[in-house]
Amino acid sequence: MPDITVRIGQQRGIKVATTATGATGGTIGGLSDTDVSAVANGAVLVYDSNTSLWVATTTLSPTNTKNLDVNGGTF
Repeated sequence: MPDITVRIGQQRGIKVATTATGATGGTIGGLSDTDVSAVANGAVLVYDSNTSLWVATTTLSPTNTKNLDVNGGTF
């Protein structure tokens, strides 16, 4: 794989100096603040402030209200 370079002004710089090969990462289930015991196809992680855990769920429903705002951020 060739080095990827970027030009800023008149100077060239290396954007990616090295790449890791054969490295293994962790898993979401391996995180201490994540409960994926109920994981299923289509599940998303939702934060539960009562347990301070991110919980895998396929149902999005607020606690006692019947509306749910999903803010995807600003792009």
